[in-house]
Amino acid sequence: MTAVYPEEGATVAGPTDSAGSAPTVTGIHTAIEPILRRLGESARTREETREYAFAEVRALGAAGVALTGIPRHDGGAGGSVRAVAELVIAVARADSSVAQALRSTFLIANQVADRADLPHRAAVLERLRHGDLFAGTANERTGGASGQTNATARRAGEDWIVNGEKYYSTGGLYASWFSTQAVAEDGTLIRFTVPIDRAGLERLDDFDAVGQRLTASGTTRFTEVRIHADEVTGVGDPAPAQPWQGSFAQLYLAAVQAGIAARALDDAVAYTRERARPIKHSSATRSTDDPYVRHTVGRIATLARAARAVVLLAAETLSEVRGVTGPQARAARAAAAVEVAQAGVTAAESALAASELLFDVGGGSITDRTLGFDRHWRNARTVANHNPRQWKLAVAGAYHLTGEEPPTTGLF
Repeated sequence: MTAVYPEEGATVAGPTDSAGSAPTVTGIHTAIEPILRRLGESARTREETREYAFAEVRALGAAGVALTGIPRHDGGAGGSVRAVAELVIAVARADSSVAQALRSTFLIANQVADRADLPHRAAVLERLRHGDLFAGTANERTGGASGQTNATARRAGEDWIVNGEKYYSTGGLYASWFSTQAVAEDGTLIRFTVPIDRAGLERLDDFDAVGQRLTASGTTRFTEVRIHADEVTGVGDPAPAQPWQGSFAQLYLAAVQAGIAARALDDAVAYTRERARPIKHSSATRSTDDPYVRHTVGRIATLARAARAVVLLAAETLSEVRGVTGPQARAARAAAAVEVAQAGVTAAESALAASELLFDVGGGSITDRTLGFDRHWRNARTVANHNPRQWKLAVAGAYHLTGEEPPTTGLF
């Protein structure tokens, strides 16, 4: 089905419009706290009814969440990669689907912060300041090999005409801008960013995974879509100076997992305090005093803390390598990519275990569908399937044993 968006005619003020001053990390957290509270309270019901959080997601954009890691001289909050990761964890703790839907926006913001040579950087920065949201993907479901591009681009004077379909368009229903790529007649890849209201561009609400159901990750269809010359962000596929461009993207997924683990802990504590009853042979009269329930909650808390810790440590490493140049840059970035991969494994396995253990703090009633606690495991499982953990573990092992560099596929 084609998605319908009644809210698209509405406008929101940019995060720096009203006061005219640059945002701060603390100010952004303060501004989004009530938004996250609403998201957390409504997450279960919205998933059940497939109701997207358009108002809340756009409010997050207007509050300047994507400006957290943008340098202050560019009008951002000047936060570190760790500050960005902490914010993503907080959003995922409220609703991991929303955090996932914002991923492309944060990836664009990270490129602005990391690359002075980013194509159209000034225009992208202005859009971020205005609170615009981004989506994009190169993925297709056209039967070709993984990573193959079948969307086509043909010349129309200085412009291009694009036809094709992209899938896993994460955040596509929320976004103002969409970035992807197509292959020209001579085999050259062109990359471009267009507004989502461009004639011939359709966003379909057809994502149907077991978890992360409201990430708006379905199909984006291009039918004779005109791409203006000044919207093209790259032609060809030049090798970057340092090839591990995907480290922040992978850190982001790990942060989402850390948020899921944190929410599993929140729900375990709330259910035990407010609803759980000790089993008949328990030595306690209240579930909060049951030694086995305490053990379970302690285990969930440990897993959630471990996930958060590895994500923040990896974030600090990415901050440290951001300014490294010269001969040391390649080795530093490779080591950072491995650390992010290890963090991703720990965060994913912690979230999966924590969301399964949640059910051990109660009896049969904790499985009631009205509680929706199963969504935590389903969400963690879906995020984990982005990139196989076995590969990450094998790559980390090879690096430690032989110094072999990780692959440069963008998944490390």
